[in-house]
Amino acid sequence: MAATISAATPKSKKRTGLLALLAAGFALTGIPTVIIGPILPLFISRWSLSDTQAGLFFTVQFAASLCGVWVTTWLTSRRGYRTSLFIGYLLTGAGLAMLNPPTHALALVATAAFGVGYGMVVPPTNLSAAEAGGAGMVSLLNFAWGIGAVACSPLILLALQHHVLSVFLWIVACCPLLLAVCFLFVSFPPDHHADPTTSTPGQTGPPALAITIVVSALFFIYVGIETSIGGWAAEDTRRLAGHVSSLTTMAPLFFYAGLMMGRGAAPLILKRIGEIRVVLMALSLVILGLGFILVARSPRMAIPGFAIAGLGCASIYPIYIAWFSKWYGAAARRLGGVVFSMASLGASAMPWLVGFVSTWTGSLRIGLLVPLVGCFFMLGLLAVLRRRKLEFAG
Repeated sequence: MAATISAATPKSKKRTGLLALLAAGFALTGIPTVIIGPILPLFISRWSLSDTQAGLFFTVQFAASLCGVWVTTWLTSRRGYRTSLFIGYLLTGAGLAMLNPPTHALALVATAAFGVGYGMVVPPTNLSAAEAGGAGMVSLLNFAWGIGAVACSPLILLALQHHVLSVFLWIVACCPLLLAVCFLFVSFPPDHHADPTTSTPGQTGPPALAITIVVSALFFIYVGIETSIGGWAAEDTRRLAGHVSSLTTMAPLFFYAGLMMGRGAAPLILKRIGEIRVVLMALSLVILGLGFILVARSPRMAIPGFAIAGLGCASIYPIYIAWFSKWYGAAARRLGGVVFSMASLGASAMPWLVGFVSTWTGSLRIGLLVPLVGCFFMLGLLAVLRRRKLEFAG
């Protein structure tokens, strides 16, 4: 018995060390994921971009992350998580180092580089968290992501005020490079390749194709909504103010602060309220927040809307990942590339669509109706899932 306990202790320490490193990586990943938002007004001014051209940054970033998802799906099945995380963080560092170039084209190349890196690190990190502890563990890990996302706007503001944006980007770029090296030496648990065609007692196999399509659509729409609100926050408040200011550059911070606070509280809430009820309440908050944003006539009126929308978005994505892991079991690793690909496509398409509608109508406000419509689509898809009587944990 004593031997068993002493053998388990190093295993527990190794697991804790790995989770700590994954959390540190996710906190860092929060910066490049959202960095286009606060830096977008600078790019629009520097190169006289239209909203459609500005929205292309989001398209490039998340289309590249889609490629990263495909690569990591292939690599994970052959080499495990280590290789994907190593390459992903290397590309993230390289992209950040190049993000303040003299030309629009080079800025898009840099965006693509850290987009691929993001796509390579997110699936293995989220799926391992879901396997370890369900929605609560995923929420805590994404809480760490929120720390980086919240820190991004004030850091960009300080860099712009002191004219050291390139220096700041190079310093931040060193962090993922260091993480990449750390992942070469950390211990990963053995990868037991479960056969997705076999089922354990009580497990009936993965859901039907129709459910897979609905789940993929939920990932597509949700991530598109989150990226659209956070990505266009700075530009929306800049137009309300009529000029760039500290408040307009900081606008995304309020959205991601709400997101981070909600994810920190999610494990406690999920112990008391069922997951499906939490998702429905969260979507109601997102709709309320977007309503505030759409009717605001000044940045100070829009800021609470971004915070409320962020709070609403907090628990949706972790719960979707937990549902996916629970419903699909061993097949989740094989099908993870599908749902994470749809998430990347949503992040690529919807913010660009906001910019396209804004250019076409001459109003960013009308463009921001796109994520609002997406919320109602998600409510309809959730109703479809409930009619299928899937297990929602309460």
